[in-house]
Amino acid sequence: MASDLDFVEFLVDQMANAGEITYRKMFGGITLYCEGKVVALVCDNQLFVKPTKAGKLFIGNVVEAPPYPGAKLFFLIEEQFEDKDWISSLIRLTEKELPEPKPKKKSKKKIDKNT
Repeated sequence: MASDLDFVEFLVDQMANAGEITYRKMFGGITLYCEGKVVALVCDNQLFVKPTKAGKLFIGNVVEAPPYPGAKLFFLIEEQFEDKDWISSLIRLTEKELPEPKPKKKSKKKIDKNT
C-alpha cells in the first residue's frame, strides 16, 4: 500500500483550489484532508475519494473500488486528477457533503490533590 510522496504532493497541489488540503500517513497509505475532513485516501499510488451523492453526480460513470483489502468502496480516480479544476471541484463537493469531524476526546488525567 506504499505510495510515493511525490505523487501525494502532486495530488495536493492539484486539489489546492478546493480549500486547505493536508495529508497524513495512516494505515500504510496516505489520508488526504480538505478543511480538516477526510476526503480521500492514496494507496499504491492510486487516488480513492470518499463516496458522496454529489461526487457521484459530478463524476457520472464512477468506478468504485476498495483502497485496501476489506475496506468500503471509494471512488477510484484514475486519470481525472490531471485536470486541476476537475479534481478541485470533486474534492470541494465531497468536503461540503461530509459531516464535521467528531471532536477528539480529551484524556482524563487524575489530579493528585496532595501535590
